[in-house]
Amino acid sequence: MTAIMDLLTIIDDFVWGPPMIVMLIGTGIFLSIRVGFPQLFHLRYAWKITFKGMFKKDTAERGEGEITPFQALASTLAATVGNGNIAGVATAVAAGGPGALLWMWITAFFGMATRMGEATLGVKYRIKDKDGAYAAGSMYFIEKGLGQKWLGWLFALFGAIAAFGIGDMVQTNSMALVGNSVFKIPVVVTAIVITLLVWIVVVGGVKRIGQVCELLVPIMCFFYIIGALIIIFTKINLVPWAFGEIFRSAFTGRAAIGGVAGATVAQAMRYGVARGIFSNEAGLGSGSIAHGVAQTKYPARQGSIGMVETMIDTLIICSMTGLVIVLTKSVELSGGLTSTALTAYAFTSVLKGVGGPIVAIGSLLFGYSTVITWCYYGQTCARYMMGPAVIKPYAWLFVIFAFLGAVLKVPFVWLLTDALNGAMAIPNLIGLLFLSGVLAKEVKEYFSNPELLG
Repeated sequence: MTAIMDLLTIIDDFVWGPPMIVMLIGTGIFLSIRVGFPQLFHLRYAWKITFKGMFKKDTAERGEGEITPFQALASTLAATVGNGNIAGVATAVAAGGPGALLWMWITAFFGMATRMGEATLGVKYRIKDKDGAYAAGSMYFIEKGLGQKWLGWLFALFGAIAAFGIGDMVQTNSMALVGNSVFKIPVVVTAIVITLLVWIVVVGGVKRIGQVCELLVPIMCFFYIIGALIIIFTKINLVPWAFGEIFRSAFTGRAAIGGVAGATVAQAMRYGVARGIFSNEAGLGSGSIAHGVAQTKYPARQGSIGMVETMIDTLIICSMTGLVIVLTKSVELSGGLTSTALTAYAFTSVLKGVGGPIVAIGSLLFGYSTVITWCYYGQTCARYMMGPAVIKPYAWLFVIFAFLGAVLKVPFVWLLTDALNGAMAIPNLIGLLFLSGVLAKEVKEYFSNPELLG
């Protein structure tokens, strides 16, 4: 087992290492140029149609599909806004210094173009099965757009297995630990409650997942952001200094302070980019699965909404966490804390008794939303390989793994699925790059028609 773990560690280090990070960022830069920087010139329109969808005003513009465009946005946000926004950002700042935030922002900026590509191609190449249900994802545009079914099958295999770990067991384990450490709830009790809540939603399929996410995601994001904003406004006089530290540290590194090790520019870049990608998943291909089944007539329209998702996840929520940590100087004062504990320390330092619960509740809600959406991702990947009959058995197996993840610690499963989650990016990026001409054409034709833009 030790040899297997060592091998998986090597694979995991490569998948999430510098070469893959360069590929992910490079693809975002290439697509930004190829499509004409949609994150600059079409962002206002993207927010406009997002708000219309939120208030149910876009019914006339919908096409066929499984869920509304806003539910697709909420579902992908549910998957990406997870413990990476709390624990991942804290880890990046602790290891890479405040400058990691700048590299995280740069990653998100180019990731917006990548996500637009995934969502657009997801809609364009989606299928309608004999049972009348739509299915979409990177595996479909790889197969139908590139004619490389084996590569699409590989993506689906990685996604179907990875969902049990990264999107299921890892999340429920973190939720159970947070519930026990903050609210003193026995792990088994949390495990049972989580399992029941997951079962109630996932057995209803993507439509029920979309309906739950449509209600849950705005509430959980609002709840967490308000807590962060209170701290930021409390420290408003330090905000210019904080931004100065972020930019200065990004290009000069961070000197050692007390017992905290110094961070180099390379560390700031590495942790900022890696945690940014881990949080928003732009380039991994997961978002194409939910965006691809949205009720929309035009692929580029849903692609525009996809950009908003990455912006909310990283440029807003991750930034809130990072700013709170920098403003409260928690890295220097916490005595070496990292991950969720560092974020909780930062919130508690200003909000006192309610700070810890805010982070804990955020972790619980973020984790739950990630689980229910990743179940659908995994089901879709399994369906691509084995057909519609696998949908219900997969959901039941996913629920069982949700319980096991909460009560057991299985490093092997975590390491394996973490590597597979990152490996999903390889076939996805190949598809995006070789179909970039198709993507550019879709975007150009849509945005050159004033009647469609309203």
